[in-house]
Amino acid sequence: MTFRDLNLSTQLINALDDLGYTTPTPIQQKAFSPIMSGKDIVGIAQTGTGKTYGYMLPVLRTLKYSVQQNPRVLVLVPTRELVLQVVKDIEKLTTYSNVRIAGVYGGTNINTQKKVVSQGLDVVVATPGRLYDLAVSKAVQLKSIQKLIIDEVDVMMDLGFRHQLMNIFDILPRQRQNIMFSATMTAEVELLLTEIFVNPQKISIAKSGTPLDNIKQYRYDVPNFYSKVNLLVHMLQNEKEYSKVLLFVANKRMADRLFERFERTFTDQCAVIHSNKTQNYRLRSIEQFETGEHRILIATDVMARGLDIDDITHVINVDTPEYPENYMHRIGRTGRAQKQGIAIVLTTEKEREYLREIETLMEMKIEQLAFPDTVETATELTPEEQPKVKEIYNPNKHDDEIGPAFHEKKEKNKKVNLGGRYKREIKKKYKKPKTKGDKTFNLKHKKRRKK
Repeated sequence: MTFRDLNLSTQLINALDDLGYTTPTPIQQKAFSPIMSGKDIVGIAQTGTGKTYGYMLPVLRTLKYSVQQNPRVLVLVPTRELVLQVVKDIEKLTTYSNVRIAGVYGGTNINTQKKVVSQGLDVVVATPGRLYDLAVSKAVQLKSIQKLIIDEVDVMMDLGFRHQLMNIFDILPRQRQNIMFSATMTAEVELLLTEIFVNPQKISIAKSGTPLDNIKQYRYDVPNFYSKVNLLVHMLQNEKEYSKVLLFVANKRMADRLFERFERTFTDQCAVIHSNKTQNYRLRSIEQFETGEHRILIATDVMARGLDIDDITHVINVDTPEYPENYMHRIGRTGRAQKQGIAIVLTTEKEREYLREIETLMEMKIEQLAFPDTVETATELTPEEQPKVKEIYNPNKHDDEIGPAFHEKKEKNKKVNLGGRYKREIKKKYKKPKTKGDKTFNLKHKKRRKK
């Protein structure tokens, strides 16, 4: 089957011809008619199989020309990078169509985005938080939404967007088509489906968690982080083989730590990206990696979704991710568009359980490679890896022992609170009672003295 066999408009066919796409992927082919029918759809397919075009081609085919202000199609995605990626893909498909598109996301000036959406839209691509802010401020009206598309909903759940999603669902029209696409399906996503979707039709190209056949996977057992760094340096020195490498790390500290080491070894060849970086810095890093100016990109899981960069030769998991779904999305950055890719995961003893969960999800074992003899095993440990010493109960240790910083109190600070001393001093000085009880007591004693 070719795209011309689908019920596409001439404008969409021309746009696909310009892009050089002639044959739809299995998910694009299988999802077209169900989405055109208007049913609620849940699509499951591996990362890199063209899910964005899978839902946008039938949606754009049914989207008629209109001059109304309010958007009719809403695409929700978890990250800024994915917003920009989806907007770029839709713009490519609408080269010959008069479709107004905008992407809105946090981390940038909301007033600028208010001006953009106020000019009128057909399709809005958004992160949940920023969209809800715009809706609450009345900058964008969602009353005309006909199709709601949720991309990578499992990540939204991981990032804590459930509450914001439910708020958005409450202000959307009840009569709408719901479409959800993802590479993995979790229990929390299944629960969301039962609450929001109406008798959804499931389209599954592969079982959730199934890796692409064109991605070769390998693993190394490594004792600690700096041994991983030594191994990475050993591999990445082969610039011809490792010509475009994406390195995933667990957190921002690890990303900055690795970037600092690589800057000394691979000067002007490396970029880093994580949520603490500004939007312009992140976009520039992606562009430099995409154009080949930098051959190495270090990223946290914020980049595991939305990166659609051609010809990534290797994805290396510097840490073994705790959630197996994250591993699936990470390795999906290579082997895209049916090209060959290589994924490598580095595992310490503490991460061994995570590796077992990944292999269980994929229902396959990852081939282990021997740690090279020429690579030095580091003894240096990161602060996170260093053992935390906890002193057990010591009966010989006394809390009243005087330490080196001890000094005697000044005389005025040695006073002890005797409780009620002020009243006693007043009585002693003025011989006058301060309470009724004292007055009665004094009168009795006065009468006794007279007798």
